Amino acid sequence: MADPNPTGIDAYKPSEIYALVDQAGAQKARIRMPQLLALSLLAGVFIALGAAAYTMVMTGTDMSFGPARFLGGIVFSLGLILVIVAGAELFTGNALLVIAVVEKLVSPGQLLRNWSIVYIGNFAGAILIAGLVWASGLLNAGLGETAIGIAESKAALGMTEAFARAILCNILVCLAVWLSLAARSAAGKILTIVWPIASFVLLGLEHSIANMYFFPQAMLAGAAVDWTDFGQNLFIVTLGNVAGGAGGVAFAYRLAYGNSESHLDIVNDQKII
Repeated sequence: MADPNPTGIDAYKPSEIYALVDQAGAQKARIRMPQLLALSLLAGVFIALGAAAYTMVMTGTDMSFGPARFLGGIVFSLGLILVIVAGAELFTGNALLVIAVVEKLVSPGQLLRNWSIVYIGNFAGAILIAGLVWASGLLNAGLGETAIGIAESKAALGMTEAFARAILCNILVCLAVWLSLAARSAAGKILTIVWPIASFVLLGLEHSIANMYFFPQAMLAGAAVDWTDFGQNLFIVTLGNVAGGAGGVAFAYRLAYGNSESHLDIVNDQKII
């Protein structure tokens, strides 16, 4: 019997990943409302847990110091690892659903339904964890000052800066999702997720769902930021995340593999998060 992996690399090829993303978009469009809300809430919880762990790692360190930020990024990767391996619906990763729309497997209305429900669920999950961290007393144990510093630095960004950082951020997040689909094992998925996510944190980029946790956490800790600051940041960062994921990664791979032979017959058991 011929070796299915003659190169020794046990991973799907890029064109096969494209087919996985394509099929997964159709699957996501059919998710029932209760299930979609539950998975969206979980994703918000998972990203917030990664953000809370990041905040603790950065406590007592120089937040502008590269090695410390890279370590924080590795810890923050917990969020997307949980989303991908445990299973959840994350708004920023779902920017890749645009591929299924272009391939006419999903309608624009179905795309907007998914994005809106997932966004709301992610927000609820992030707020829930922010409230639990505050109730736990962790914000009074050194974590609060770090939380304040993180949010105030984000609020100080100009619109152009925040938008550009959000584009770059979701390019890396969607590439992490894309790479995770190449892996056939949980360990492989984890290894492919860590490096893009750690890199976006190291670079100080902007992730809308993470900010749904960072700003409420800081406000509960007594930061000089308010809901207006939060709303302005979230609006521009969300637009940038969509541009980076849908207009960047999804569009680029549509140009590269959109006309290639489909591989759906070998990937029917796969899902994208």
